[in-house]
Amino acid sequence: MLEIYIDGATKGYPGPSGISFIIKQGKSRVEAYKYIGQSSNHEAEFQALLYLLDYCAKHYPDQILSIRSDSKLVVDLIDRGSYKKEPFSSLVNKAMDKMNTFTHCFIKWVPESHNKQADKLAKLAIQTKNELIKKYPSV
Repeated sequence: MLEIYIDGATKGYPGPSGISFIIKQGKSRVEAYKYIGQSSNHEAEFQALLYLLDYCAKHYPDQILSIRSDSKLVVDLIDRGSYKKEPFSSLVNKAMDKMNTFTHCFIKWVPESHNKQADKLAKLAIQTKNELIKKYPSV
């Protein structure tokens, strides 16, 4: 099972935005961030989830994903499974489609205090306007 943390950060509303994920599997870890341009914070949070799911589909297709996010909106809308208004309707649908490709994929809310490293990475994406994926074989 993969223990995963995701986050999105925005400077302004809307404003320059970054997304990130951290994947922990035993003693190994993958940390990633990506600058996504102009976005609202809620959209950035969804983009972080989609970025993670694409990465996991390529690198961990047979794993159980246990995703943690400090965005109550993202977690609540995914738990609900649908939403009628844009832009969240299409984001929820995309996320649900991607999550359904995994045998088991869960998302739960965590307080910001438990998501500090993912927050730092998302903010680093804004500062650097770059993308980075780094693998740590054992921590």
